Amino acid sequence: MNGHDKRDRQRAIRELVAREPIGSQQELAERLAERDIVATQATVSRDIAEMGLVRVARQGGGHVWMLPEDVAAPAPRDARSPSDDRLRRILADIPVTIGRSGLILVLTGTPGTAGAIAQAIDESSLSEQEGTLAGDNTLLVLFADDTRLERWLTRFRAMQEPSTVTAHGASS
Repeated sequence: MNGHDKRDRQRAIRELVAREPIGSQQELAERLAERDIVATQATVSRDIAEMGLVRVARQGGGHVWMLPEDVAAPAPRDARSPSDDRLRRILADIPVTIGRSGLILVLTGTPGTAGAIAQAIDESSLSEQEGTLAGDNTLLVLFADDTRLERWLTRFRAMQEPSTVTAHGASS
């Protein structure tokens, strides 16, 4: 392993999947090699399992590895400093469809992603909603009136636009 231990290799894996879309174990092994960390596909596979990385569908096709904390609810943030970065990053990697029933928006992502999307919405600057309710791949966003729903929907769709997301090494 060229003087690198498991801890160093897994730290490098965390950095790589957090910073750029990595679609396969082989691609991850290649990125490690670029850092002079030699790891077979089997070693990378074991690391992925130990680290609990999650493979999610990417908007526009394909899959990417994500850190478990990017799919699970993170520690609460200071409510005075909402950030849209996490929501934009999630929306760049997870295709989300939007339906409507009265004053409720029904957002559908890939299996296991609704909680992460709802948490990212709750942490974002989007504040027109009364609340969010998440299942496995579907979440409900509740509104008090049409005006708030439409304003929220316009901002959310803008966050879904690829031009608002910086993707390192992404290709169309």
